[in-house]
Amino acid sequence: MLRLPSLGELDQGLRVRVFLCTLPTDMRKGFDTLAVLVREGLGYDPLSGHLFLFVGRRRDRLKLLYWDRDGYALWYKRLEQGTFRMPVAKPDTASIELKASEVAMLLEGIDLRSRNARAP
Repeated sequence: MLRLPSLGELDQGLRVRVFLCTLPTDMRKGFDTLAVLVREGLGYDPLSGHLFLFVGRRRDRLKLLYWDRDGYALWYKRLEQGTFRMPVAKPDTASIELKASEVAMLLEGIDLRSRNARAP
């Protein structure tokens, strides 16, 4: 019988951490400028292997930066319609950590601000 993983199992299966920059980012920035932003703006090591998400001011573009053993890798997505629905962050927070399930929902257009988690 086919058994799909639960969201909890999906979250436990991701060995890296995912950090979302809460401030709008200029989408013209490339590998090195985003790496400096990770180090100086967010306070993390861009060579850690963790994933760092950046969203443009209009929230229709998203970049994901990570170190891939021998160099930076950059993943870029531009929506033709609509916007990414970002989670709510405290005003003084430069980044928030996302679970794998939250990243999947964000990329699929699910509004993370309106999600309600049930107690187990």
